[in-house]
Amino acid sequence: MNDRFPDEEGHDDTGFDADALEEELRQAAAVLDPLPAGLLQTAMDAYALHDLDARIAELAFDSLVDAVPVRGVEDPPRMLTFRAGGVTVDVEFTAEGLLGQVLPPQSARIEVLGGPSVVRPLTADGMGRFTGDAPPAGPFALRLRTGGEVIVTEWLRA
Repeated sequence: MNDRFPDEEGHDDTGFDADALEEELRQAAAVLDPLPAGLLQTAMDAYALHDLDARIAELAFDSLVDAVPVRGVEDPPRMLTFRAGGVTVDVEFTAEGLLGQVLPPQSARIEVLGGPSVVRPLTADGMGRFTGDAPPAGPFALRLRTGGEVIVTEWLRA
């Protein structure tokens, strides 16, 4: 056995126990640099929101990054386009709320996810149009349920 690499039990030829050291380091980190409770809760909530059958809609356009500024327009709305396969979701955020459309036009249930346990349901009509009266304030994603399909957008910061 090579004395520099531990075996399956975590021991090397010198009797050093790597597993015991790892456990001691974990305990020290928990005492000296504990994980903030809010961060732990957010991580658990994010995992609970994970949809194994969902398709991820990738961000195709973000007006904060891709748009050309227009002179004289103050506080323009933020426009986002997400794509997942043949489905496109266009969303516009303003201070008054959000509006959007699912293409090809179809009815859908849309959930605005915004952190721990914050879900605001919206409904898209037969033309795929939806509105909400409050824009997201922090990190957010959209979960769309169209028929038997679930689509989740990337998480973005408002």
